[in-house]
Amino acid sequence: MKRIMLPVMVLVFLSTLSAKLPAAKELSDTFVSVVEKVNAAVVTITSEKVFTQGDSNFRHPFDEYFGDNYFPYQYRDPNREYRSQILGSGVIVDAVNGYILTNNHVVAEADEIIILLIDEREYEADVIGRDPQSDLAVLKIDAEDLVAAELGDSDELDVGEWVLAIGSPFSEELSHTVTAGIVSAKGRSRIIDGTSYEDFIQTDAAINPGNSGGALVDLDGKLVGINTAIATGGFSRGNVGVGFTIPINLASRIMNALIADGKVIRSWLGVYIQDVDDGIARALGLEDRQGVIVTRIVEGSPAEGGGVEVEDIIVEFDGTKIRDAAHLKNTVSSTSPGSKSVVKVIRKKRKKTLRVNLVELPQDVTVFASSQSSGRSLGIEAQELTAEWRRRLRLDEDVQGVVVTDVSSRSAAGKAEIKAGDLIKRIGDTEIRDMNDFRSAVSVIEEGEAVLFLILRQGYARFITVENN
Repeated sequence: MKRIMLPVMVLVFLSTLSAKLPAAKELSDTFVSVVEKVNAAVVTITSEKVFTQGDSNFRHPFDEYFGDNYFPYQYRDPNREYRSQILGSGVIVDAVNGYILTNNHVVAEADEIIILLIDEREYEADVIGRDPQSDLAVLKIDAEDLVAAELGDSDELDVGEWVLAIGSPFSEELSHTVTAGIVSAKGRSRIIDGTSYEDFIQTDAAINPGNSGGALVDLDGKLVGINTAIATGGFSRGNVGVGFTIPINLASRIMNALIADGKVIRSWLGVYIQDVDDGIARALGLEDRQGVIVTRIVEGSPAEGGGVEVEDIIVEFDGTKIRDAAHLKNTVSSTSPGSKSVVKVIRKKRKKTLRVNLVELPQDVTVFASSQSSGRSLGIEAQELTAEWRRRLRLDEDVQGVVVTDVSSRSAAGKAEIKAGDLIKRIGDTEIRDMNDFRSAVSVIEEGEAVLFLILRQGYARFITVENN
């Protein structure tokens, strides 16, 4: 019996293997076809900045991800001029007009921008427009015989779907490097900056320094995103399988605005918001955790004029069901100023429909476009002391201050052991009553200065020294 079973098992294995080989070959052929279609539309970008030692606060955009001096340059004579080069990638999106889409941080403040095509042709690029809030920029070159990428629909991407990333990691010698992975997640936010407009696609396709601005494409060879950032673990300075890409549907809107007007005009609602967590949902008797809770309304804002109130739960905006704070911010910003928008809220367990006349976002976007305000140089994120926070922290109505919602562990505040949930009552000689006081107090703290923070933690007041090194 054993003599018969062994050949049978071998035959089953070989049969299974032969069945899988065509599928693997088919996937491989698809990858090859996609690369042949898209590769020529991807470019390498080198931007140069000329500076002296007096301009030494110039930082490479990847410093915040990989540490200072990862792309080292030396400072010697303070009067001597130095050149810093930033390597990135871009995607040709209009072959006739020579438009290239890339990241803002690749070209910001550059004195010269050089585009290298796949056939080794080089061109100097002009900046058509930049949008720091979305980290996108549009460049233009005067060239013939260009190949443009076909734009896809990032809304149709599924988590688990195969994608390819194409760019120039680390050096020009590695231009048009192709990596494969899947869509790991969608709708990621608060990755780079709480004041930015973020709705990232997350992918495990390898993305490294130099890939910024490059292409993320689906297996139809269509551009579905612009590669922007990576998350790293420990002391790693490269890819660990967590990369972030701006969806092409968002990028297209920004790109069209930059081409038409040279800038992006956004709408403004005028509310401070936070996500609805389990505690808020239980306290307010909500059935689910969708939507955002209003923690503050800016005086004279469209929200105030439309009757939005603190503790309203915004669940829908112009027919779009709101998932979280980042989703609302992106949805409002993409609506034309002057629009009369329908906002659905839950107020005291009852649904209510409001109509709000949107206006153009004020210039001070750090105040009016963020769900949180920060003392980022100290590593603190803080929010207004709302009724919900008073309940959660068991604070009396006469207690004033701002609530710490997040602290970076390696920051000055983290080293001083300020913690999330602490109530900041005083910074130096400044009494902290609200976020205006907080922003004013942290803005005047100089580098190297040690400042006393008076905080309230679990009912006990204590001073903590924060050294802003």
